[in-house]
Amino acid sequence: MARADLLDPALIASLGHIELTARWIVDGFMSGLHRSPRKGGAAEFAEHRAYLPGDELRYLDWKVAARSDRLVVKRFEEETNLRATIALDVSRSMRWRGSDERLEKADYAQRLTAAIALLFIRQRDAVGLLRFDDAIRTAIPPRAREGHWRRIVGGLAESEGGGASAGANALAHAAHVVGRRGMIVMVSDLLMDLTETVRAARALRAGGHQVVVLHVMDPAERALAPGPDARFRDPETGLEIDAAPNDVREAYAATVEAAITEWRGALASAGAGYATVMTDAPFGIPLRAAFAARQGA
Repeated sequence: MARADLLDPALIASLGHIELTARWIVDGFMSGLHRSPRKGGAAEFAEHRAYLPGDELRYLDWKVAARSDRLVVKRFEEETNLRATIALDVSRSMRWRGSDERLEKADYAQRLTAAIALLFIRQRDAVGLLRFDDAIRTAIPPRAREGHWRRIVGGLAESEGGGASAGANALAHAAHVVGRRGMIVMVSDLLMDLTETVRAARALRAGGHQVVVLHVMDPAERALAPGPDARFRDPETGLEIDAAPNDVREAYAATVEAAITEWRGALASAGAGYATVMTDAPFGIPLRAAFAARQGA
């Protein structure tokens, strides 16, 4: 089978539940990385954890393996120096897709969040989860242990949500959950107040946090498909208008690109990272953006 992080996301999602497919995605992604051996000074031993595919064999504890027939690796205190929280938007607008052949934005974002969390844990980082709309629906503090990822996956399956989106509140709460300086990754379609969200991101950066925003979009949101007159409805506000796609396509595309440019520029001015994520794009693309940000944290 080809690397799962490079395959069509709808296909991957159809092959199994979130925990299984996220493992495939991260396994594929990590197999494509050029891993280099860790170098540096000594570190204080902290604990054992179960061996994971991709772990360096030199960290295997062969004495434990000989006694119990279990593969475990040694973990060191310096390996858990990054604390991260992923803030996942679960507002009404995320429950949308432009085609039955694609995942809903929410389904894509859930799987992406699970994969990012697993990727960070395999890098020996502590990871937490926030689910938010107009309130915080789930708050799981960062932990680095292997079993904690399953708690995050369980949190992703919680059903509460579906209000409007308040990104500024989510970012502020994420900083509180992370505690000391860390990294916040927000996964959202950004149908929220730009000024307040950017102000919150700027405050996080001033506090020493790394901030990355992954802007999830369905391709149909970026370019209107040809078709007859239709009624367009804003899933966040309920506002409806009648329009002919052929008459407004160019103006619509220009407006969307202007909004993307505005978000990118405003977040950059606040010191935050930004990447557009299309729901028909392989999961490896946004994973690469998250991993690059993690390496620079």
